[in-house]
Amino acid sequence: MSGKRDNLLVGLDIGTTKICAIVGNATEDGIEIVGIGTSPSRGLRKGVVINIESTVAAIRKAVEEAELMAGCEIKSVYAGIAGGHIRGFNSQGIIAIKNREVSAEDVKRVIDAAKAVAIPMDREVIHILPQEFIIDDQDGIREPLGMSGVRLEAKVHIVTGAVASAQNIIKACNRAGLDVADIVLEQLASSESVLSSDEKELGVALVDVGGGTTDIAIFVDGAIKHTSVLSLGGNNMTNDIAVGLRTPMAEAERIKQKYGCCMASLVGKEETIEVPSVGGRKPRVLSRQLLAEILEPRVEEIFTLVNREIVKSGYEDLIASGVVITGGSTILEGMPELAEQVFNLPVRRGLPQNIGGLVDVVNTPAYATGVGLVVYGSKNQGIREFPTSQTDDNLFRRVSRRMKEWFGEFF
Repeated sequence: MSGKRDNLLVGLDIGTTKICAIVGNATEDGIEIVGIGTSPSRGLRKGVVINIESTVAAIRKAVEEAELMAGCEIKSVYAGIAGGHIRGFNSQGIIAIKNREVSAEDVKRVIDAAKAVAIPMDREVIHILPQEFIIDDQDGIREPLGMSGVRLEAKVHIVTGAVASAQNIIKACNRAGLDVADIVLEQLASSESVLSSDEKELGVALVDVGGGTTDIAIFVDGAIKHTSVLSLGGNNMTNDIAVGLRTPMAEAERIKQKYGCCMASLVGKEETIEVPSVGGRKPRVLSRQLLAEILEPRVEEIFTLVNREIVKSGYEDLIASGVVITGGSTILEGMPELAEQVFNLPVRRGLPQNIGGLVDVVNTPAYATGVGLVVYGSKNQGIREFPTSQTDDNLFRRVSRRMKEWFGEFF
């Protein structure tokens, strides 16, 4: 079994409503999904860990399920991070090229120069994503290595998050017996699995509507230009249903998933739903239109806030290929239609693309982030952007990991 299992990658999407572990096998033809495990998430609120014990238990359950399906042991994962504390901004750096030819060291130096910005003590850099390089006023260069010139500039997008939130994710994974290979911004992961390179070139906005947060990423000319996270999502819709129909939260979630529609005009007048009551009262039969009238304003509000964020970013006129919506909440009927009205742009639902293996199982927007984390991992193996090892208080673990890395370099 080991021959085929050498290059297994695991994406762990730690979400507000569910925690999902996806095991992928990196082959020459791309990613083959070989295992998947999910567990309801109870230790997070709006994308941030608020109860480590519950989160650890949920991670363990999801990982065990994925291990059984894939027939392997999971030791290291690419974990997703979201939450209202995430901030993204653009920066640039300039250096003189040493030997009139760009070397890997020059590229590293120019990115270091671009990230030399004042970041508050309670925040840390999660990603530094190069957008383009400029050599002696020649812009639009993606790969500057080996080119000649005197001056090298880099434009980068820097994503920062709250130190505590990132460390709690690492802590929860470590307690569940997992090593974190890297922490990845959730919308960056989703973009790996649902966006095509043509869309990124033309300009596209990715909107990932999860349970606790709505994550936005804007790509123009093949590079990420803007990221932001709103603390609103599917849980707000469920809450509205629970209050509006006076039904328990668990039932509200079930009703949303089974009968939910976010455009009242798409629902027939005679359609009805049975709604359980609280406190042992009899269930009631209500019109499905009432449910749509509760959902429509909330979904419209989320998309209006997203639209405001896109306008604020200054890239609204550059997203020629439109908006791609993904995430579990976008399974709701009428979601793309309502989004088209709000954004006034073409909208499509994003499903994980270009993967093999258990395609039919993961063929839903709910798994976009999990699959994307695996794809991200396959592209960035061995490059650790986030300083996960420095945050371990456990010195022994740090030293042994360092030794492993040395031995890895020798053998």
